[in-house]
Amino acid sequence: MHSQQQRLKMVEEQERRIKDNLARIKHKLVVFSGKGGVGKTTVAVNLAYALARSGKEVGLLDADLTGPNVPQMVGLQEPPAVAEEEMLPQAASLPNLKVISLATMIPADAPVIWRGPMRSKALEQFLGDVAWGELDFLVADLPPGTGDEVMTIAQRMEPELAIIVTTPQEVSLIDARRAINMAKRMGIPKIGVVENMSSFRCPNCGHELELFGSGGGERAARELAVMFLGKIPFNLEARRGADLGRPIVLEDQGADISEAFEQIAREIVRLLDEESS
Repeated sequence: MHSQQQRLKMVEEQERRIKDNLARIKHKLVVFSGKGGVGKTTVAVNLAYALARSGKEVGLLDADLTGPNVPQMVGLQEPPAVAEEEMLPQAASLPNLKVISLATMIPADAPVIWRGPMRSKALEQFLGDVAWGELDFLVADLPPGTGDEVMTIAQRMEPELAIIVTTPQEVSLIDARRAINMAKRMGIPKIGVVENMSSFRCPNCGHELELFGSGGGERAARELAVMFLGKIPFNLEARRGADLGRPIVLEDQGADISEAFEQIAREIVRLLDEESS
């Protein structure tokens, strides 16, 4: 009986910490996809940087616990510091952007072989035991699919906006539709689609190629009555920058892909910031 009371007290304390932390965050949004390989983390990282570049205080939560790639893309290697029993999120290139990821806390090649309850508990700790402070936006990069982590974040974080990332090809759109319908069932108020890798502009001749087709994301958004936030072109330098820990929106602010991210970030601010004022 005594141990049961202790567990109940610990659960209540965790609930309080999550509530207090989230109360200091103005807007919360999640980025996920129905399948892997569509560039979800690239979108999450560059949107977070675009929001930070606009002057917002931004947190980036790497919630893809079994494939945490955010630190690689932003150039983080060291584990976060701990102060007064709280983890301190790390600054990555911009002082107003804070990042937390499991990848900086475990050996580089170690697999995360955790069952669903353990993953959910880790996400709760990222929400309640990280000193996020006052934020304008918290961006959570979720794992692909519709598993436990997606449900945990949707229930505990209560995001205002779900961004579904897809490529134009039909096999990706099938899974994107599932992700959209899951976001609806989870009660997320606003849902938007981003079509990634929609085209590729030849650096030599300037001709634009539709590598995976075009327009599929916009069509799916229209069919399922959700917002279409925009298209992200394929860009070789963005891929190289991600491998080197340098997000394209910082490295080449005039690139077509950077302009696309900036435009979507402005739309996110309009949707969430202006409507709440």
